Amino acid sequence: MELEKPYQKGWKRYFVLREDVRASTLAEFYNNLLAKINTVEYHYDKTFKKKKRRKGRYGYEIRKQNLRELSPYSWNCSRLNLSEQEKACFTQVETFDIKTRRQEIKYVITEPWRYVLKIAPHMITHKKMIDSDIERELDDIARYIRNYDLAPRIDRLIRGRGYSYAWHTSLIKYGARTKRIPQFQIADDYIDLY
Repeated sequence: MELEKPYQKGWKRYFVLREDVRASTLAEFYNNLLAKINTVEYHYDKTFKKKKRRKGRYGYEIRKQNLRELSPYSWNCSRLNLSEQEKACFTQVETFDIKTRRQEIKYVITEPWRYVLKIAPHMITHKKMIDSDIERELDDIARYIRNYDLAPRIDRLIRGRGYSYAWHTSLIKYGARTKRIPQFQIADDYIDLY
């Protein structure tokens, strides 16, 4: 649904063609390539600074933003629809990922200087229509799944394997028994022992 009065919600930063590239004959080619590798970042402040701790004190530094690096899957994927001429604009780079401890292959653009960052206000012009009946029904389903602890069962049906939260369900099962017993009955049982 389109809003009558659009409003600004922070700022957005994205890449555009440089002035000299836009005036060249290959402007259309590089513009089509940019549509496939462009990245957009949102921030509440126009400076796009993030907090950085240095020697016990907090300072601010500008967040880096790069063009999209392609994985081997997206490189070979037909959804991206890269032509041979567009594939020639990339180089294959091997990096070592510290977290996974593996060599990773990425395809990085060779000429990032053709694109510059542009900061623009992030305007909200449309609003999603909310159907109260559907939202109520979704809440009922979520409540049913939560109350009867059906998430592991659904996970097993969808993915073919489940995560073992047996300790979690047993705690709920036995914890619920003690909660149902009134306090005076527990005291009477204790007195009957002696």
